[in-house]
Amino acid sequence: MKNKLYHGAAYYPELWDKSVIDEDIKYMKKAGINVIRMGEFAWAKMEPVEGQIDVSFFVDIIKKFYAHGIDTIMCTPTPTPPIWMSYGHPERMYVEKDGTVMSHGARQHICTNNSYFRERARIITEKISKVLGNLPGLIAWQLDNEFKCHVGECMCETCKQLWHKWLEERYGTIENLNELWGTQIWSESYLSFDQVPQPLPTPFLHNASLTTMYQIFSREKIAEFAEEQAAIIRKYSKVPITHNSCLGFRVDNECLFKNLDFAGVDGYPHSDEYQNFIVKFDRFRNVKKGRDFWVLETSTSHTGALTRVGKTHKKGYLAVEAVAAYALGAKGFCYWLFRQQRTGCEISHGSLISTWGKPTIGYAEVLEVEKTRKEIEPIFIKTKTVQAEFAITYSDRAKVFLTTENHKNLDYRSIMTDFNTDVLELGIHRDLINENEKLEGYKVLFTPFMPYVSEEYLQCAKKFAEQGGIWIIGPLTGGRTKEHTVHTNAALGNIEKIAGVETLYTYHIEGTGSRGKAFGISAELGLWSAVFKPIEAKVMGVIEGGPSHGQAFITEHQLGKGKIVMLGSMPMGENGRKMIKNVLDHYAKEAKIILRLDVSKGTIAVPRKGKDNLLWVIINMDGEGGKVILPTEGIDVLTNETLLAGVLEIGKYEYRLIQQK
Repeated sequence: MKNKLYHGAAYYPELWDKSVIDEDIKYMKKAGINVIRMGEFAWAKMEPVEGQIDVSFFVDIIKKFYAHGIDTIMCTPTPTPPIWMSYGHPERMYVEKDGTVMSHGARQHICTNNSYFRERARIITEKISKVLGNLPGLIAWQLDNEFKCHVGECMCETCKQLWHKWLEERYGTIENLNELWGTQIWSESYLSFDQVPQPLPTPFLHNASLTTMYQIFSREKIAEFAEEQAAIIRKYSKVPITHNSCLGFRVDNECLFKNLDFAGVDGYPHSDEYQNFIVKFDRFRNVKKGRDFWVLETSTSHTGALTRVGKTHKKGYLAVEAVAAYALGAKGFCYWLFRQQRTGCEISHGSLISTWGKPTIGYAEVLEVEKTRKEIEPIFIKTKTVQAEFAITYSDRAKVFLTTENHKNLDYRSIMTDFNTDVLELGIHRDLINENEKLEGYKVLFTPFMPYVSEEYLQCAKKFAEQGGIWIIGPLTGGRTKEHTVHTNAALGNIEKIAGVETLYTYHIEGTGSRGKAFGISAELGLWSAVFKPIEAKVMGVIEGGPSHGQAFITEHQLGKGKIVMLGSMPMGENGRKMIKNVLDHYAKEAKIILRLDVSKGTIAVPRKGKDNLLWVIINMDGEGGKVILPTEGIDVLTNETLLAGVLEIGKYEYRLIQQK
């Protein structure tokens, strides 16, 4: 890839004739679109009849775009298998938990574990990578499209057989599985692996171990499929490989991207929910740490499908969304889609150009993005994103555990977005890191809502604290084993010993009249909670009222040069958010975090590092304008204006690039 910022869109040339494509290229050049993404839904175009593969159409399209200065990201077409693969073959189809067999249509209707699907997917992937892999203008590959965005864990016969094989590889003997899962309960013991059911409907609920492990099995299998496609492509093409994922899909992104080259993310929050995009930037910047990520899909204006139409962005928002993405590490910022679709189920979705060939409501906003990209590109290509000092562990494995044991329908993605937003609004630069990430360079590690903490994670975080870091643990962290059972040595397992506490009780504290008092705030406590007896730790938060009155719910323990902070219960409501912020702010200050600026709510501060100085990108995201307090004198690198230390006003949807002196 070239050393520039890419501005792109998804495009489906198989849907249009030559005259429309030529017209669209003219609009692309006017709008500054320098990369297009295509091919993901075009399997039937490439192989209309089984075994008759012809991708010459896409060879010509890639060459045509390249001749006009537009690069291509080529996708494998595997999310939409053609009718010849599915018709008359229910055994190949995805099966829901209730036994519903998917029919042909839309996408993801076939099980990706089906052996025949895998064979045909290998054949089509090899063909397109062999023919297209070295074409000028091809800058990257995207595998499939949004793995597991519409479907979750398949219950077909193929998956059942693979499930039994996976269990045998994981546990070795059925006796070991029975022991680790505790299957003596309710006479669940199995005599062989092929007797272990999938989590299909049952009169009440399945064993937690079974439900959780099946989700992990499913996630490992989709990552296996991605790795298989990537290996085929690498035989014929040297350009990097990615996938367009998200936080809400039923995948493990750490596992999925392990053997891919860079991370890609899709996101469609409207302008009033910009925080839901910032959390994706903070997460996917760190899925492949040290490498640029791409925003592969976002809307120019609004989302749309047959059953819903999303809220349209406010005027001026799209440009600052792009600035935020680029500033936080995106190399590419791309829309779905370029020309509105005239057929299908997403005919109301926003685009740049309408089906009748005229600019849409979003087109003018795209022009503003391009104007902005040209302005910031010379500066951004000379600077890099900076590793934060404040890390939050984002674990898709934790999400699985909380899907099985969901505590009042707790949504992991939403609660982690709230935590990330709390840190964002404190003006602190933050990284949402992989569960297995190294911790060098961080000063604070926050591990919320992670029921299972592996021994490897525990030892890594313990060492982090001993060497001077502050590790904030909880709430809802550490109470389950690897197999989703309950510890028998202590409520939170080995965490308690290093944290200097004993957990007296764990119970659902909400509605018991219990309030927590800590860091100058009193708030109602909620969710599944741990109540602590300090052994060596210091009490930092006390429960008032309820069955645990007078006991601790926040403790602090010195460990080596650093500290371990236990947060045993979730403070609720507006005061609860204030308490969480106070806790995080207190320990950020104690850790002497310097990558932060005092900004008003709705305005964000992003640090980037140049050859010599730190560059702060200040962006108003809410369209209300805001303020930032500059700690030292700086220079606005776009205007060369000298800015004095103190309060700087930021206009509505304005961005400033300020270099510290």
